[in-house]
Amino acid sequence: MTLSIDCGGLSIKASVLDNEGTMHAPAIAEPTPYPLSPARLIEVFNSLASQLPKADRITVGFPGMVRHGVVVHTPHYINVKGPRTRVDPELYQAWTGLDFRSMIEKSFNLPTLMLNDAEVHGAGVVAGSGFEVVMTLGTGLGCAVFDGGKLAPHIELSHAPIRRSMNYDTWIGEHERRRLGDTFWSRRIRSMIADLRPVFHWDRLYLGGGNARRIKPNDLAAIGDDVVIVPNAAGIVGGVRAWNLTRI
Repeated sequence: MTLSIDCGGLSIKASVLDNEGTMHAPAIAEPTPYPLSPARLIEVFNSLASQLPKADRITVGFPGMVRHGVVVHTPHYINVKGPRTRVDPELYQAWTGLDFRSMIEKSFNLPTLMLNDAEVHGAGVVAGSGFEVVMTLGTGLGCAVFDGGKLAPHIELSHAPIRRSMNYDTWIGEHERRRLGDTFWSRRIRSMIADLRPVFHWDRLYLGGGNARRIKPNDLAAIGDDVVIVPNAAGIVGGVRAWNLTRI
């Protein structure tokens, strides 16, 4: 039984699944509290776990750059009041270089797998053949790359600059979606995919995250048959399959 936790900029979601990926309780969520120290996030995990069936292991999908359970960089959680607010130097120091996986294992006394949240999302949807790219549309942009079902090293595509001083996170993130409205935001998604297709030359691109469903049908139809919209629940369901991933 796997306690799968999907960490977002606006909410933390969790459920418990068996080895077949079946949820043994409906997914529950709590708003992401700010300011958010590592200890406070552990408290949120404990609160969610207390409302769910007992688990034997934990999978955490975490925003930002994670290597071997260590936080290299995370957006949002280092900010005073969350996304797009000022960085708190103390939070930045607390999160950067933190072996958060070990901290979770110590708190729960359970084996823990910690990956980037888009990587966990991808584990729940990739077919395991060809060159597959996963992008999640939510507070910002998440990205994961799979080749023949094997997970490639993570890159923070969201930080790539675009349109003057903006990066992909700010250009297509939730703040811009609300400012533009879904119609104009959908056109940006369509433009982004057209720009990135010759960069990746993917066999399939999966679009997930909470905002993927907001893409307008006419833009979705024009994007191409190599692009698939997948449910946001994959961020939790992937918590089981992530344990069987091999890496390039």
